[in-house]
Amino acid sequence: MELDAFLHELHFQRERLQPADFQVDWADAPLPYKLYRGLPALPLSSEVPLTLPQRQAAAQPDLQEIGHFLWHTYGLAQFTQSVLELASPSQTGRMLLQSARRFVPSGGGLYPCELYVYLQQEVLCGIYHYDAAHHRLIRLREGNFDAFVARALGGRCDVSSCFATVFVSAMYWKNFFKYHTFAYRLQGLDAGVVIGQLLEVAKRFGFEAGVYFQFLDQAVHHLLGLSEQEESVYAVIPLSVDPGCAWFANRDGAGELSAAALCRELPATSHEHYVRSRNVKAHPLLIRMNEAAQQASARSFCTWGSARDATADGGEARVLPPVARLSYDLAVACRKRFSPERDFCMGQVSRMQLASLLHEAADSFPYRNDLDTDLADPAPRVSLYGCLHQAEGIADGAYRYDPSAHALRLVRLGDHRLRLQDGMSMDHVNVLQVPLCFHVTGDRGHLLAAMGYRGYRIQQMEAGMLVQRLLLAGVALGLGGHPLLDYDVCACDELYRLAPRGETSLIQLPMGPYRHRPRLQGGLHS
Repeated sequence: MELDAFLHELHFQRERLQPADFQVDWADAPLPYKLYRGLPALPLSSEVPLTLPQRQAAAQPDLQEIGHFLWHTYGLAQFTQSVLELASPSQTGRMLLQSARRFVPSGGGLYPCELYVYLQQEVLCGIYHYDAAHHRLIRLREGNFDAFVARALGGRCDVSSCFATVFVSAMYWKNFFKYHTFAYRLQGLDAGVVIGQLLEVAKRFGFEAGVYFQFLDQAVHHLLGLSEQEESVYAVIPLSVDPGCAWFANRDGAGELSAAALCRELPATSHEHYVRSRNVKAHPLLIRMNEAAQQASARSFCTWGSARDATADGGEARVLPPVARLSYDLAVACRKRFSPERDFCMGQVSRMQLASLLHEAADSFPYRNDLDTDLADPAPRVSLYGCLHQAEGIADGAYRYDPSAHALRLVRLGDHRLRLQDGMSMDHVNVLQVPLCFHVTGDRGHLLAAMGYRGYRIQQMEAGMLVQRLLLAGVALGLGGHPLLDYDVCACDELYRLAPRGETSLIQLPMGPYRHRPRLQGGLHS
């Protein structure tokens, strides 16, 4: 299949991607985390803080603080047991569901992402994998790699002034075994919610962070010892406690850097790891997509940002009441967050709740990245639309949120819940019981014209980052949210009249009041 055709079907005709005879072999499912074998381990303290107020960073974060940061970002946080009612022609009764949850949502609870960390403290200097299952670091390489990491980023970051660099990767098989090639779309979104969570946690710890979507892929994989047939790094995020750290600088000679040349400067390494599956099926299309998205030379790095144009948004406006940024404990919000399915219950959302939700999501979203570089007020590449029902003081309808005016721009009046419900092929969420149903939208061409195939996965990541901001703000306001891709993209695009704006919907997020389902839940911490 041609890659352009694959991306089109991935977004608009997902039902055509899965073979008719494809069956999920649950008995051979992979673990939701990667386990390395036979390598030195560095235990991390399980006595994690249960509150995360905003604070100043230490002059040099120690291992304990880094461990707390990683746990709140992507650690195994809670163990839950719940009962699933079975009501199909072939099955009746109940099934006990057990899961180890993290603080971010993941499609099917599969958690395809992994975190790697380059620690730059003198004693611990080296490359590590964050072993979430045991809350520890596994050492993959020992030594100082400041120069290598800096050059892999095109010479645009003063890595030596950072105390750590985080690499966010996606493992293909952890999604493919259940979703087949649709896994490619999920991987970008999953990486995005992890990055969104990481940036929010970094703020609470007082860390400065910069997100690099562009880097020399082969060199980064070589450094970490990853097989490009199994896994790919999606983002590199250096961390610093220096507010004056140089980010995204244009360095002389950066364009001459190549991944192949950089790889020759460092011996290759590979390590045995365990995924549990005995029969890992081939996934050549995912490998081709990731190969097509790779950057082999710093010459291919570019910027794709523009200044915000406050006059660009038209349409009748419903101005929302002015609100301040939410003040909430991130650790408490993370522990409360879960994805309601049939647990939504109809209730009115107040005007102040809606205003606070949208304002907080929009104001918390801007972040330092290598696409916008030094723009003072960059225009976001993703936007937020929503269908509202019984929102206080606002007529039912489809709206676009205009953050510059803190207003809802009317697109189409009416109650659109039944239309949204009809667009879902599964009944795991009752949209008729949901007062707010948001859609994150972005460039209909998935940034391909500007950034090639890398643009697609960057777009999915930014959509996931915005979703995580909405979920955290929702929890602080007593609202639940369930991200899902089981919806009719074409119908939503028509509902919001997105085609003339050159946009398409990327993910659907029902939000509203919910009941707490009967379940057992315990925290995985000391």
